[in-house]
Amino acid sequence: MENILIPIMDNELAPRFDLAPEVLILSVTRETSAMGRISEKVITFEAPSAEAMYRLVMAENIQTIICAGIEKEVFEFLKRKGIKVIDNVCGPADPVLEAYLIGKLSPGQNYF
Repeated sequence: MENILIPIMDNELAPRFDLAPEVLILSVTRETSAMGRISEKVITFEAPSAEAMYRLVMAENIQTIICAGIEKEVFEFLKRKGIKVIDNVCGPADPVLEAYLIGKLSPGQNYF
């Protein structure tokens, strides 16, 4: 199972990882190469902050983060923790997630 976190704002990737008002967390279980199960939940922050985001990433055992903007030191910290970060991605959450699930998502892509 892979846990994926996507910071969102109005169903689009939030402009900044650490200031996102909500996050979409997806648990993907791949049963075969073509099929799998996805469960999702949305968590809303009362006061978005880098600290709240770090705690959530660790508590939810996140392996992959897909985001738009992220500070370099935060990016490096997450990498040192073994978390895969795909950054500089823009667009609505659904097509971004679909691209990731089929292996077509890379940093710098725009889905608008």
